[in-house]
Amino acid sequence: MRIAPLHDQWLDLKYLLATLLAQGRIHQSCAEQALVCGREAPDDALHPLVFLANRQLCDPSQPGKILDIETLTAWLAHQAEQPYLRLDPLQIDAATVTGLMSFAFAQRHAILAVAADDAAITIASTQPWVSSWEADLHQVLKRPIKRVIANPLEIQRLSVEFFQLAKSVTGAALNDQQASVRTDLEQLITLGTSTGEADANDAHTVKIVDWLFQYAFEQRASDIHIEPRREQGCVRFRIDGVLHDVYQFPPQVTMAVISRLKGLGRMDVAEKRKPQDGRIKTRTPSGAEVELRLATLPTAFGEKMVMRIFDPQVLLKNFDQLGLTPEDLQRWQQMTTRPNGIILITGPTGSGKTSTLYATLKQLATSKINLCTLEDPIEMIEPAFNQMQVQPNIDLTFANGVRALLRQDPDIIMLGEIRDLETAEVAIQAALTGHLVLSTLHTNDAPSAISRLQELGVAPYLIKATLLGVMAQRLLRTLCPACKTECPLSPGDWAGFAPDWTHPPPAQACQAKGCAQCRDTGYSGRVGVYEVMLMSEKLKALIGPDTDLNAIRSLACVQGMLGLRLAAAHKVATGATSIKEALRVTHA
Repeated sequence: MRIAPLHDQWLDLKYLLATLLAQGRIHQSCAEQALVCGREAPDDALHPLVFLANRQLCDPSQPGKILDIETLTAWLAHQAEQPYLRLDPLQIDAATVTGLMSFAFAQRHAILAVAADDAAITIASTQPWVSSWEADLHQVLKRPIKRVIANPLEIQRLSVEFFQLAKSVTGAALNDQQASVRTDLEQLITLGTSTGEADANDAHTVKIVDWLFQYAFEQRASDIHIEPRREQGCVRFRIDGVLHDVYQFPPQVTMAVISRLKGLGRMDVAEKRKPQDGRIKTRTPSGAEVELRLATLPTAFGEKMVMRIFDPQVLLKNFDQLGLTPEDLQRWQQMTTRPNGIILITGPTGSGKTSTLYATLKQLATSKINLCTLEDPIEMIEPAFNQMQVQPNIDLTFANGVRALLRQDPDIIMLGEIRDLETAEVAIQAALTGHLVLSTLHTNDAPSAISRLQELGVAPYLIKATLLGVMAQRLLRTLCPACKTECPLSPGDWAGFAPDWTHPPPAQACQAKGCAQCRDTGYSGRVGVYEVMLMSEKLKALIGPDTDLNAIRSLACVQGMLGLRLAAAHKVATGATSIKEALRVTHA
């Protein structure tokens, strides 16, 4: 039985405790103690749900569970017969909702607009029986009000964050309105007006950039995209391999933010006509150091910037934490412990090649080893390596850089990428003269690396003499642990993995329906799948002027290589990911 307080009455602790006790959601002794502590509490402004959640009370109706803030909020929504909404900041158009009401109004009534369309305005509140504000808001917005109940802590946090950001964006736009100049291809020149650059050091712009970093770290973003458009600049985050819209800035603010970031990344702020690279080192809210690689690109509406965020934990991973199976790990170590030769890691952009390469090099870089890298650009700074960056403007190319490194008495050389015949030839020369060389190629699978080297012009006998092995990899999204469940499968569900999967497939696998924690995607985080081809004498014998990749692939599988799709199938069988995700990422 639900008993609601009087109309427009704010929640009090006594009502909540009495209702929870009547429904068997709290022990009598806990309720009495909480009531006494609530009367003695000095902070009357604390929401009663927050007060109860802070006490970490046990829920008798669910043994082993506690009444946390989200549980209590969902319970309150049920009591008030209003929808419960777990707030996800990425699903809220902050630029739109902050324009619907003032910050003072939102704070006074403890509400936050979370969605808006032509049909209705959705308002999240913490006081389900207070409705005095509805009439005022309906009169101003001229649209129906749809109410939901949300976590009071999240409402308060997001209100402050969104309105402060909106204030900074407005302030930056006003400051730059007279001084800014558009640099897109559709620029309209107004005669008689002065032009200047958007102020990258304006206090509002500084706050926007700080928010951008903090928000990206909080949301586990791997990339930040800032894209100028005709009417608005767009900010997007890539999370678990998928892009999400985050915010829209006025064109002048977009320019100012990019200028600020270019300054922080020690790039030429005045140069907007050609692509540039830079880097920033900062700290996450938890205090961990993190590096960001910046890259700009001139587009029709101004400079576009992408910032790749590198996880500092990558360098701390051991071989067995890379996600390889024990068999693949043994094959990988067999390659990397050889004194000389070439090892290649292949895969498309964003498949985790850099992370695997750095984690491997970190393990190889002992005090007895001279490890030198040549990169374009340097992805992550690591004191254990001697890192050099390619600089074509002074003729420091990959090929010239390797020649210089060979005079530095290296044991191991890492090349960021083999892009042309000249680089491939100096890498082979280094391998032939007693060095271990690791590099990357852009190919679909491991055997294709051989044909790629031949396409570049490398002679087959040189590939036979130097290539130790190739590892191809992809990143699969992992199922959300909060909502994944086991489900029965029929043999037909595994049809996409045939003919690789020859033995009877498992009768069950996991799937996730989606929840608030994973933003209804069903996935949270990513895991690597690998195809490790260790070169043998029989495989080398198949390399010639007319190399048959299918023959190489078949023999490699006979010798123990798992294809990418089969490796993904094993991840499905262990419950790490879904069949749909495995088929999406890997090719047949």
